[in-house]
Amino acid sequence: MSNLHASYLKEMGITEWVTRDPVSNEARTTTPESTQQNSESQPEEFSPRAYWWFFGSKPQGQAQLLFQNLIRVLGLSSREWSWKIPGEDLSKLRLPEDGTPVVALAFGSSAVQKVTGERDPLSQLRETILALNTGNDDEIPVIATQDLAQVVGKPKEKALLWQDLLLAKSVLQNG
Repeated sequence: MSNLHASYLKEMGITEWVTRDPVSNEARTTTPESTQQNSESQPEEFSPRAYWWFFGSKPQGQAQLLFQNLIRVLGLSSREWSWKIPGEDLSKLRLPEDGTPVVALAFGSSAVQKVTGERDPLSQLRETILALNTGNDDEIPVIATQDLAQVVGKPKEKALLWQDLLLAKSVLQNG
């Protein structure tokens, strides 16, 4: 499975993988080829660490493959993520009762605007932690990113997508 992670990183245009060691707080840098060694030493977790909600048009074709690769690179099990339609009743979405953190990623301007109520262009909403507009008191962070179909085959756009994913991960780690 670790070789798969390396191939997904390579496909996404990621040539360098930087992680933080929580014990020593020293930065480690690995290449996708050396990812196998690092991931084998980490134990598998059986309960969800977090939930990821993805909003937007369901990806098709190459965009669907890219999405599947993102799920694999993030190491998410099928219990840790779900696809949501931006037009559904957001007031029905609730944080898990067990306290498991949630982060939402909205793919594309339309999805971002529908789930957050923001009207600014995507370029201004990226790299910002927004809030899901549920009408409830739940504070669910939303990260705005490009539509997957627009990212396919564009390494620079994939790098921006990866930055957005890293922001989402940091929200979960610091939340």
